[in-house]
Amino acid sequence: MGTMVGHVAPGFGFFLIGLWHLLNHIRLHSLHPKSYTSLLWFPTSRIRYLELFLIMGVCTASISMELFIGPEKHEPFDADGTIPSNHLHNFEHSNISLTFFIYALFSIILDKIQPPAQYGLTLLLGAIALGQQFLLFHLHSADHMGVEGQYHWLLQIVIFVSFFTTLLGIGYPKSFLNSFVRSLSILFQGVWLMVMGIMLWTPEYIPKGCFLNSEEGHKVVRCHDHEALERAKSLVNISFSWYLVGIAIFGMCVYLSLYKMFPENVEYQSLTKVDDQEEEDDDVEAQKRNKVGGTKASFLPVGKSFELKDMER
Repeated sequence: MGTMVGHVAPGFGFFLIGLWHLLNHIRLHSLHPKSYTSLLWFPTSRIRYLELFLIMGVCTASISMELFIGPEKHEPFDADGTIPSNHLHNFEHSNISLTFFIYALFSIILDKIQPPAQYGLTLLLGAIALGQQFLLFHLHSADHMGVEGQYHWLLQIVIFVSFFTTLLGIGYPKSFLNSFVRSLSILFQGVWLMVMGIMLWTPEYIPKGCFLNSEEGHKVVRCHDHEALERAKSLVNISFSWYLVGIAIFGMCVYLSLYKMFPENVEYQSLTKVDDQEEEDDDVEAQKRNKVGGTKASFLPVGKSFELKDMER
């Protein structure tokens, strides 16, 4: 993962998943605001598990790349069966992909069996995957003390938001705002990973006073002095702030656009049911009004102008 492609490719995947969730949550809430319930994945009309199949496929490709295709010997272990020091980060990245694969796999199994705890267990698996991602990025074995470390530290904030909102979804399944924030945070993960890949491994975008240095088979950004390093970190912070504002504006624009496109579905009763109900209500009210002295009135009402002497005439 320590290359431009290794960051841009998974970043694009997170971006697509986050955008897919954002659009579906807004659409679902706009159509059914009163009965809305959050979902962690969305089926498609032709292939129900397309989203989960794609996650499993991408995770399989990522694990293969990290452990077998990427290493020079195409093998993750040394001759004595131990993990080489320069391959530790490959195992860390593959563990992240493995956890997301397990989430997608068991989401399919739970959907087919449909046990009572399906919803909560699916969210729990998603939270475990995101928690694993946060933990391994936080305890990463690679040297992330410099400019690359600043990018990863800010990425951890976004991952934690995704993890926390996924856990909240277990207790608050009808909270649209929680799902909205989770979708935006997953989308933001993808954007920030792509930004990292481009900014850290494109020589033209390396901050002034810094350079790309080859270390243990990987290129790392290093700076000539402390002042250049602090300046580079500040530029990363400013860039993160700009992207955060941009993601917020993007989310609001998407919400307002889809809210107008998908008006709320209003459930109407059939006319026959309404008429029957009105007739029943009228009969009840009439019986109440015609009860005099505890006796029921006849179907023919007797008024003041209608008396027996008029009948005799």
